[in-house]
Amino acid sequence: MKMLDLFGMMKKDMDYIEQQLYRSVEGEDGLLSETSVHLLKAGGKRLRPVFVLLGGKFGNYDLERLQYIAVPLELIHSASLVHDDVIDDADTRRGKPTVKSQWDNRIAMYTGDYIYGKALTLATRLEDPLIHQILAKAMVQMTIGEMEQIRDFFNTEQTVFNYLLRIRRKTALLIAISCQLGAVAAGAPASVSNLLYRYGYNVGMAFQIRDDLLDLFGTEKQIGKPPGSDMRQGNITLPVLYALQEEGLREPLLRDIQEIHQLDGRKDTSEAILKIRQSAGVAKAEKLADRYIDKALDALGQLPEIKARKSLLDIAHFVNRRTY
Repeated sequence: MKMLDLFGMMKKDMDYIEQQLYRSVEGEDGLLSETSVHLLKAGGKRLRPVFVLLGGKFGNYDLERLQYIAVPLELIHSASLVHDDVIDDADTRRGKPTVKSQWDNRIAMYTGDYIYGKALTLATRLEDPLIHQILAKAMVQMTIGEMEQIRDFFNTEQTVFNYLLRIRRKTALLIAISCQLGAVAAGAPASVSNLLYRYGYNVGMAFQIRDDLLDLFGTEKQIGKPPGSDMRQGNITLPVLYALQEEGLREPLLRDIQEIHQLDGRKDTSEAILKIRQSAGVAKAEKLADRYIDKALDALGQLPEIKARKSLLDIAHFVNRRTY
């Protein structure tokens, strides 16, 4: 099932947002425009713009106004991916060559900076200090989350709490404010935008946990990158942390992770991944993702009963069973 199948009624508006995304990265520098378009052409679920538009349905829906939230949020997400690919030395994303592999690290870093700048320029079209404050704080937290991930590469002593705080900053916050700011920009009551934030935050947490599970179970075609990429890069995810808590598994898994680290990710990760797949860590991670979805549905149930609420419900269920 494709994401757009869940909200066909929004296809026309999402097509418009897609056009504005490409238009937004046009500029005076031809190379930066080219690299930015290359990134956008790799596609993606466009989950954040969808959440913005659905959040806007709870107020005075105005696509022309909402584009100045939807496009910047997708640009911010895209810029973070360009920087991630440099840090991770990734050659592909979503099955396409990354900017850093197509050009080089320097061009990729400046492409990310350029896209961030374009996002902020667009957001200033809305003269609402609250929107700018929420957006700025989320960007700061995202950056802290990225730094935490680098700091914790191959750190097998980190706690589940460390992991959850990191994905809160890296992933969940941007999804949460996508839901929230759509409603804020549409003039919805604060009680509604706050509930949408809670919904988005919990969906975002489940989304990242499922993403980490897909890295262990998905195929390269499904996830757009080689399976086991997280482990090769030293990103210790939730199912790995849970597996490390198992007494009989901890020592052999620690040895695998140490060898992967020593060989700079060149070691075959299949044995380590098999150990994790066979551990109780997978079921524990799935259970936690389910709990976050339950919390999202609880917030959703308190929102006005409009068509957008049904779409948000469908997305929550999609996130919790997605295979890409």
